[in-house]
Amino acid sequence: MLKISKLTDYSTVILSEMARSDSVTFTTGELSIATSIAQPTVSKILKLLGKSSLVLSTRGTNGGYRLADKPERISVAQIISAMEGPIGITECCTTSDSCEQFSHCHISGNWGVINRAIESTLQTISLADLVSPASALVEMAVVIDNRRLVQSRQ
Repeated sequence: MLKISKLTDYSTVILSEMARSDSVTFTTGELSIATSIAQPTVSKILKLLGKSSLVLSTRGTNGGYRLADKPERISVAQIISAMEGPIGITECCTTSDSCEQFSHCHISGNWGVINRAIESTLQTISLADLVSPASALVEMAVVIDNRRLVQSRQ
């Protein structure tokens, strides 16, 4: 099963809350209340997102966190990479050094193609898309599928 970690899931919830008011600075306490995620967890996630330059922090009385870019320019792939590292559905998609079977495997190239398709799709979905109604994301998926179908026939 392909699955993102709980912290990555929480990071999308926190960033989605911030995206609703992308020019506002939030404290960890405000985000904790708004998302029902424990404040220490919110703080940990925001520090990780800050290291990846997805959020900016400001110290002081009016300090807090805000998005580093517009929600339309932050992709789901960036969020996952910030929290989990490189996107890879198998070990050989991120590094061949850790797989004992790599030198004998005849399908690693195929996993690479699948991995690139997943990563490409995640790159096309923005934080703004996550905040929009689910129906808009379904429509986007249909457009992406149709585009791939046309490309594969060419």
